[in-house]
Amino acid sequence: MNTTEVKAFGAKSSDADLEQLTINRREVKADDVEIDILYCGVCHSDIHTVRNDWGGSKYPVVPGHEIVGRVLSVGKNVSKFKEGQLVGVGCMVDSCQECDSCKDGLEQYCENGMVGTYNGADKHLGGHTYGGYSEKVIVDQKFVLNVPENLDAKAVAPLLCAGITTWSPLRNWNIKKGDKVGVIGLGGLGHMGIKFAHAIGAKVVMITTSPGKSEDAKKLGAYEVLISKDQEQMADHKASFDFLLNTVPVKHDLNPYIGLLKRDAAMVMVGAIEPLEFHGGGLIAGRKSLAGSLIGGIKETQEMLDFCGEHNIVSDIEMINMQNINEAYERVTSNDVKYRFVIDMQSLKN
Repeated sequence: MNTTEVKAFGAKSSDADLEQLTINRREVKADDVEIDILYCGVCHSDIHTVRNDWGGSKYPVVPGHEIVGRVLSVGKNVSKFKEGQLVGVGCMVDSCQECDSCKDGLEQYCENGMVGTYNGADKHLGGHTYGGYSEKVIVDQKFVLNVPENLDAKAVAPLLCAGITTWSPLRNWNIKKGDKVGVIGLGGLGHMGIKFAHAIGAKVVMITTSPGKSEDAKKLGAYEVLISKDQEQMADHKASFDFLLNTVPVKHDLNPYIGLLKRDAAMVMVGAIEPLEFHGGGLIAGRKSLAGSLIGGIKETQEMLDFCGEHNIVSDIEMINMQNINEAYERVTSNDVKYRFVIDMQSLKN
């Protein structure tokens, strides 16, 4: 297969800084869309993969799965997308398309393993996939998304991961107008959870350990802020929530939050992926549920983008140049960003 060399930024080992390098992109096949990358969001998963925190990273790692760009060309079988169209690519670029999950439009749960936008198995060129910290990308049309033109394109990028990660559980658990929804943790995920739940019409409560985040939470759409370290406040909200979206990315005590749930209500985890402890009695006593959710399928990701277009919802971002990515990584790990970094990919092209 013919390939094209493109500029990218990646890491050659788990303890190396990201640096400019060259990667190969495949030729455009019949079902492919070639995308000129304009913006790419910086996700904490990028950092975990670069540093091999979860194991199994393949080097060089070229991260980036929050991609927004314009179509450069399309294959002969592509009819949904055309040259110049604003499009997005999220966390997946392929799946088997045959298992029950794929047939249900939930490719992220592909029973044969979805292909990640980076560090996945590249069935076309062999080796592993390279992500959006690059000039362009070639993606099967099934995994390309239409981005509403009325939205600020650079602030759309984090919707492709942070957005869909919080949208999917709100939709799957049928959150509706008037529901009392708690969003635990105010960061890249939490700020999108507040925006979406507010736009749906829910009564949103920001639940945080940090009183200093109250003002921001209310600006984002929370009608109240609950300080989880304040036992009196927690007692006042006992058994009152219809749904809790837990975005905290590290190990923490779940028991206080389980006590906030009404009977038959659920807390959904989208952040921490390490062993968590909780007392089963808290769930049993109220027939409560503790569940997890992973990004979202292509159909619901498009639904989310369309919703954002209708309600003018984007992420709160800070723009950086590609050359500042290592500093940005340090700031992300120090929680020093409101609320998502986005890379101006023109800085790489120049």
